[in-house]
Amino acid sequence: MRINSEIRARDVRVISSEGEQLGVMSIRDALQVAMEKELDLVEVAPNARPPVCRIMDYGKYRYEQTKRQKEAKKKQKVVTVKEVRMTPKIEDHDFQVKTKNAERFLKDGNKVKVSVRFRGREVVHSHLARNMLLQMVEEINHIASIERQPMMEGRQMIMVLSPKQE
Repeated sequence: MRINSEIRARDVRVISSEGEQLGVMSIRDALQVAMEKELDLVEVAPNARPPVCRIMDYGKYRYEQTKRQKEAKKKQKVVTVKEVRMTPKIEDHDFQVKTKNAERFLKDGNKVKVSVRFRGREVVHSHLARNMLLQMVEEINHIASIERQPMMEGRQMIMVLSPKQE
């Protein structure tokens, strides 16, 4: 945003600090009106014909803008992707532990990447891994939805879960 003497247009449409239109005037007259009120002339719509300028306290305006941006940043939730790794020969208890971990990650609002790694000739039995991944989804379907279906990527099968939106 250009302010005061940085404004390059010859004529500008001026809006007062209260929001009422003062009309089209030369840049010199607009700066004079702003100085009389001890405020700044700020170009708010440079692409308009003629450019639109507003009389305001620029320091206060910038302070409020940064304050709003900080508030918006606080409200943003950073979603991270947590990973749960398994093998096709996993025992039942270990599977339950992995499922509970995935459930905990989802409750925290994170996405979960579940991967089943194959060693050697285990890759022939990829249908077992798919069934295992779908069983995990069945157990935590009250909190999770499948974002990416189980798919082979090299020597591992990967599925991505995301928390359900309520």
